[in-house]
Amino acid sequence: MAEAKSLFTGILAHAGVAVDGPHPWDIHVHDERLYPSVLARKNLGLGEAYTAGWWDCERIDEFFHRILSSGAGQRVKGGLRLVCALFPALVLNLQSPARAETVARRHYDLGNDLFAAFLDPYLQYSCAYFKDTTDLAEAQKRKLRLICDKLGLREGERLLDIGCGWGGLARFAAEEYGCRVVGINISREQIAFGREFTAGLPVEIRACDYRAMDERFDKIVSVGMFEHVGSRNYRTFMQAVARCLKPGGLFLLHTIGANVSARTCDPWITKYIFPNGMLPSIGQIGRAAEEHLVMEDWHNLGPHYDTTLMCWLRNFRAAWPQLQPRYGEAFGRMWEYYLQSCAGAFRARDIQLWQIVFSTPGAAQPCCRQH
Repeated sequence: MAEAKSLFTGILAHAGVAVDGPHPWDIHVHDERLYPSVLARKNLGLGEAYTAGWWDCERIDEFFHRILSSGAGQRVKGGLRLVCALFPALVLNLQSPARAETVARRHYDLGNDLFAAFLDPYLQYSCAYFKDTTDLAEAQKRKLRLICDKLGLREGERLLDIGCGWGGLARFAAEEYGCRVVGINISREQIAFGREFTAGLPVEIRACDYRAMDERFDKIVSVGMFEHVGSRNYRTFMQAVARCLKPGGLFLLHTIGANVSARTCDPWITKYIFPNGMLPSIGQIGRAAEEHLVMEDWHNLGPHYDTTLMCWLRNFRAAWPQLQPRYGEAFGRMWEYYLQSCAGAFRARDIQLWQIVFSTPGAAQPCCRQH
């Protein structure tokens, strides 16, 4: 245990983080089983130990910002148990049609009361756009407008929303731009809410996997869904988009992205937050789209996601007294760890948020609005 503690504190020191130090990013250890657990299982052990109450930190977001910015996390190699945990993602298609519903059941179907408590009125569970505003609700509306304007949406056009969430973008496009929208989703809770949320508008919310779609649309959008597609299916996804996009149409992909190509994701996030999730790289997106679509514009909004997550954290904390009886204390610690660790990762530029506009091959170049 003493050797593990020495190694652990040395790694933290490389990032300017101390055990029982005075700074808000320093950690306070309550159970020394933390040390061998982290050395053996990296962030999987770190996250599980936090949920279990083995350690605390006033600013987990700043803790992760320092760890990731300094490269200290790379000094922890991880043991055989970690390798075994990652192995299925390397050899299996964890996002096949038969497995695709796992994340819907375990995350998006947790409860609409949970998500409504910390999201904005349009229930946008993706990066907001804080240009000239600090208000979350306004920033999410600016994100929605940015997407619609990049697509050049016009009244009467038919829009496909792949992975439509709770129907916020579909409602906005129908109300503000006069579009006819088809949203597809595999989350029971989101579909039920989305149908009610868009009632009376030219919006249809379908229970459907993207691989089953085979009809034409003027424009296509996908916000915060590509992270669940998986590297083995990236090309299939782009083929589905190309199949459904009319000649001269536009497709906007809004996705979290990784700096380096990989076929696995953070093991703690995969186990407890987004089962079978995977972040695409620039190279993986490009290879999947080639021969099917033409890239017109690539916009990095990563710093805006840091701000978004910290707004969600404040809202979640304010709502937690009402949520706690249903979800329990361990869930509350897990959710705080999730929001803050992701904020720190965006702050460190370890992960990105991209909006990418594609057109059909041979189409005239669209006039893109300035960001």
